[in-house]
Amino acid sequence: MATLISAEDAYSKGFKSVQESDTLSRCLEVFEKGMPPVLAVLNEKGKYEGLITRRAILRSRLDPTTTKVKTLMKVAPPVNSDFSLGKTAKLMIESGLRQLPVFEKNKLLGFITDENIIHAAVIKEWGNVKIETIMTRAPHTLESNRSVGAVLSLMREYGVSHVPIMESGKLVGIIGIQDILESIYWPQRRQTTGDIVGEKIETLSVPAKGIMKRPVVTVEPQTSLRDAEKAMHNHDVSCLTVVTSERLVGVATKLDFLEPISQQEAAERKLSIQFGVKEVEITPEQQSFMINEFDSFTRRYQEAFQLGTLFVYMKSHGNTNHHGTPMIHCRLQFRTVRGTFYSASEGWGIEPTFRVALDRLDRRLLRSKELLAYNPRYARDYLRKIGLPQEES
Repeated sequence: MATLISAEDAYSKGFKSVQESDTLSRCLEVFEKGMPPVLAVLNEKGKYEGLITRRAILRSRLDPTTTKVKTLMKVAPPVNSDFSLGKTAKLMIESGLRQLPVFEKNKLLGFITDENIIHAAVIKEWGNVKIETIMTRAPHTLESNRSVGAVLSLMREYGVSHVPIMESGKLVGIIGIQDILESIYWPQRRQTTGDIVGEKIETLSVPAKGIMKRPVVTVEPQTSLRDAEKAMHNHDVSCLTVVTSERLVGVATKLDFLEPISQQEAAERKLSIQFGVKEVEITPEQQSFMINEFDSFTRRYQEAFQLGTLFVYMKSHGNTNHHGTPMIHCRLQFRTVRGTFYSASEGWGIEPTFRVALDRLDRRLLRSKELLAYNPRYARDYLRKIGLPQEES
């Protein structure tokens, strides 16, 4: 599968660079010339220090004419040229970065992107797998007359980057976070100089149909991953909708491709856990707490699932309570041989928020038809968990 291919076979050779003392305007000029996905950031001695992406610049509220590159530079985990695709995909998920530098003996060779990894994986046998095996089923949707603010709220609550838009039960469009940035926030910034002073909240009341992308790029559940990746590339989109008989049944993003690729690195442990964080500092003690909680979780489900990975995605909303504890959004995705299961929670602090999300996942598993078909005792476990009396056997 994907792990038979190394980063050396997939990365983009060569790279464009800027100085860390350059302005963001200089970065945008370089991006516009050759449209590279990422730029290397060099210090005054010409040594590699980090990377910067076009999206990071456009998402920032900073004045590109005065802000230095160093302000938005990211220090990404390095990839050795002999790293497997699985190991590289795992690094991407854990770091939250979709572009990583590739080195050979401390020499920067180029960058590898999520698109590089996905393309290299699907041209092999794995590309024959059907997209229904990796897609997110029953995605959260909104009606076209709902506001952009409602779309943002749904994205925040469930940690999703794309929302299908419906009219009378039919798929009519899709909105990604990029569409909101391009239609709502960036136009505001162009009307100002420097940082935005206050957001024009009224723009969030615009109906979703006013900014949604249409027609939507769709595939069928039986479409191969190879053909799905080709559709993504040809239409320059990062999310596909999956439909059958004009009915929406799922969505597939680049992250949905990366997750099963990264799982190949965890094959030695039957049920494993993998973290992806954004603007959250997780201490070794907090990570140990979550791993211990997951170990207790796996003891209950190892027999039923055999193989699987729990992906833990966490991000901070920036605000804190009076004790200084951050507001955390936690999204769990449990990919197993019996299907994929999801849960989410939002609260103060890493440990309690994770515990709530894991408890919600536990409840969903216990009442899932996949588990009940495997062993009816899970129904009794569920009744016991919610405190209802059980029939005597």
